[in-house]
Amino acid sequence: MYHRFIVVLYFSCLFFHGAFAQSDYIGECRQKLQNAAAYTLEIAELMPDSLYSFRPIAAEMSFQEQLLHILSNLNWLSSSYLGGTPSTRDFKSEAYSKTEILAIMQETFDLVDAALAQLPPEQLSDTVSFFAGPMTKRQILTLLNDHHTHHRGQLIVYLRLNGLKPPRYRGW
Repeated sequence: MYHRFIVVLYFSCLFFHGAFAQSDYIGECRQKLQNAAAYTLEIAELMPDSLYSFRPIAAEMSFQEQLLHILSNLNWLSSSYLGGTPSTRDFKSEAYSKTEILAIMQETFDLVDAALAQLPPEQLSDTVSFFAGPMTKRQILTLLNDHHTHHRGQLIVYLRLNGLKPPRYRGW
């Protein structure tokens, strides 16, 4: 009888530890997203409105297009694969002012955070059909962060090319 109790206790601990670890992962992703959002907003605020159309070469996206591309991707990944509410914004429009872009950024980051907040931890291992092949929702979270970071890095170069010192990096 004692051995059976120990076995049940052991497997119960494994189950609850796994559920807690996955829940913890979502919390860590939310923290990373919130810090990344604040950092990206600082970058967007630093660039003068008159330079939002700046592009280093004709083949590159403008500063504004880079921002909207980040937001479009965050919206797409969180609403298509993580159960979030999609934005109704037109992420291809070039008619937005800097003030409008900043508002759209905050709105989009809030929508993504809400998607993560409602994501059940037990769904992290669920597979979704992605254009690059099947991915887990955990992989989608990793891509969400990686794509954002990639394009924000380009924005930092845009600032420097215009003689602007980027804000101090913030990680976690």
